[in-house]
Amino acid sequence: MSSAAPESAMALDKLANGTILEAAFLDPAYSGIVETFTEMVQGTDEDDNVKPAQREAFETAVKTAQKKNPGLFSCCTSNEAVMDTHAPSASASRAPSTSAAAEKEQAANKTAAATSKAKDAAQNNTNKVPEGILIYKLDTTNNTIELKNEPGAKTDIGKLMTSMVIAKAAPSNDASRRGIELTGIDGSKARLVACEQRTATAWLEAMDMMLGNKKRTDASRGVAKNSGAKVSQTPKSNWGKENLDEKQRDRMEEDYLGLANYSNKLIRSGSLPHQQDGSGAGGQSSRGVATGDDGGIYYNVEFQSDQGEQYEQESLEALAKRRAVIKDSWDFYRMICSLLRDRRKYDEVFRQMQLDPVYPYLNSMTGLNDPGDEESHEKTVIQKDYPEYSNMTKTQVAQSLVKKADEALPSLVEICKALAGSLGLEEVGIGPTKETASILRKAEKKYEGDLLKITDYCRALLVVKDFSTLLALLELARDSFGPLIRRVKLSSLKSDSASLQGGYRDCKINVDIKGHICEIQIHVWPMWTVCGVDGYRHYRHCLEYSTDSFSDPFDALEGLDRKTIAEMVVMAEEAVADMPLDQLEWYQEKYILDYFAEVGLFMKHGLDVWAEVTLKQLIKLRCDSPDIGPNHHETFVLYKYHEQVLRKLGKTKEADQVAEKIEKFQSRRVKEEKDAEDSLWDSFMNAPTDAYEAMFDPNKKERLEEEELRKEVKASKKQWRKIRQERFAFLDSEQQNNSVAVQ
Repeated sequence: MSSAAPESAMALDKLANGTILEAAFLDPAYSGIVETFTEMVQGTDEDDNVKPAQREAFETAVKTAQKKNPGLFSCCTSNEAVMDTHAPSASASRAPSTSAAAEKEQAANKTAAATSKAKDAAQNNTNKVPEGILIYKLDTTNNTIELKNEPGAKTDIGKLMTSMVIAKAAPSNDASRRGIELTGIDGSKARLVACEQRTATAWLEAMDMMLGNKKRTDASRGVAKNSGAKVSQTPKSNWGKENLDEKQRDRMEEDYLGLANYSNKLIRSGSLPHQQDGSGAGGQSSRGVATGDDGGIYYNVEFQSDQGEQYEQESLEALAKRRAVIKDSWDFYRMICSLLRDRRKYDEVFRQMQLDPVYPYLNSMTGLNDPGDEESHEKTVIQKDYPEYSNMTKTQVAQSLVKKADEALPSLVEICKALAGSLGLEEVGIGPTKETASILRKAEKKYEGDLLKITDYCRALLVVKDFSTLLALLELARDSFGPLIRRVKLSSLKSDSASLQGGYRDCKINVDIKGHICEIQIHVWPMWTVCGVDGYRHYRHCLEYSTDSFSDPFDALEGLDRKTIAEMVVMAEEAVADMPLDQLEWYQEKYILDYFAEVGLFMKHGLDVWAEVTLKQLIKLRCDSPDIGPNHHETFVLYKYHEQVLRKLGKTKEADQVAEKIEKFQSRRVKEEKDAEDSLWDSFMNAPTDAYEAMFDPNKKERLEEEELRKEVKASKKQWRKIRQERFAFLDSEQQNNSVAVQ
């Protein structure tokens, strides 16, 4: 199966700049052996993934092939690069010449020599390809793709695509996410399945850029017509919609494929940080995937450009700098995905915590000197302003406050030990006293430079099991060291109050120890488990980047151009190079987050098919997880994106089915909350006579709601007293054994 490729070298010389790529693809006739080969070369644990029958078939094929060619597998472990730009860059240094004609002749000779050298290298490598692997060459100069190696004995030649002038390229929906659907200008169709994901993404992007270049596309169609080939398809490309001139298109193609090539070299050499966490380059990554010379099956050939070492070094430096910029963009975007994921977790945890029978009672309580949702600049609880501070610089005042915090710290430790011992708390932490530089920064950023408004120079944390334990702690603190308490901040735990930035909620108690205000942070275990000790870092990042201003992490991609999104996909593939999508397990959270972030890039980039494939796999993994399952809120976040993608793809029936699952999930949550509240107002409105009466008493609803709230709080308080008697009977003792004396 093929469509005519242009054969006229003279015609090609007149075309615009372009790129040659060569890579390995799977021969469907050898699917079993080839998939086993791919897994083994990539370093997959053979005991878990390779069946004995597959291994035996593979080893037999290897032995047979190696008898014919002892150097058979060297092509698959080559460290050669992926691309060659036909024409030298305008920025390349040129040798002095006496005339333009001489310079042109010199350039032509260099190109011819490089091309000849490349052909020889390519021929040597393609001779070493094992059966079941197909090496294709893509030439973006003339929109052609052609087979470079001899197919295997089992290959159905009649169905094999050997050459094609491409009119359209689209992602395939196979579960491996390595497939590309091709349509030739004569209407012929073919599917290629790459050996690695990054091959598929780089080639598809290269093809889309190629088809968006009208000058090249028109020329290739003209050559095909002149050769007598059938031309029935009009090229289609997302890049074709971009308002770019030919030079800009050439430059973008060169930049993109240069980055993809550079990224591939880093992966192959084991130079990435996460690869070096294992045994280093040429060793094993953290999951046991081979790196360095033994890594991957990304077959490629580099056509060397004879432009001198200085030009190549400059090009590598420019690539490294651009990669660093794109890598920073990817890391920032991925961090936003992580922060908003954790915020959703906090919101869901708090929703479930409100179902606790003692929560209405806690929700009705008023804190002491509680400023509300946000820290006020007019805080009523501040450090004591000693007379000597008036003659000190800010740095000296900060140093004095740090000294007083150090003096108060031992007494704070004793208070926390007593509370933890009485309540059986296992999570207790004493923070180091804040440093002077940190204090000065916080005062400037949050309190307009007022050092006295900082009340956590000396701080500690306690983690309580649930709201009942929190209520017991508040009562114990009141009875043990009540006169020292200056503030109890409960506002972030109130249902009608906003959380801290990033979704976190806790209780804070400020105590005056030896004339210095200290802080005890009380964390509730379900909240604490989301981020643990990294919760403050989460809060700080959410505050710094204002993540609460948007709900969808993919909104962070708004405003980025098509080239940047494409290059971020390269970084995404670099991040998951050790873990193909179809080998991902439910417990590998790092890679699950990477793939989720990549879904956003696919959706913004028009690669909805790959977004759908990735989402289906992520949903399956969430359903398989014993900690999450099919009815978890994280699973339904993925379902929402899945519905969006299905509708964009025109799969209305499937989208409706997903929407029905989402609706059932939301209905279950509403019912759960209603059952917990046991609302009297619902029963009132169900009675026609009461509804009729409400027409003549418009305030009755509000009065009943207030009455219902009082009843709910009363019932909750009663429940708390029952729990208090069962779990915290010592609170009724006249003599508290855990009383703390503070000097």
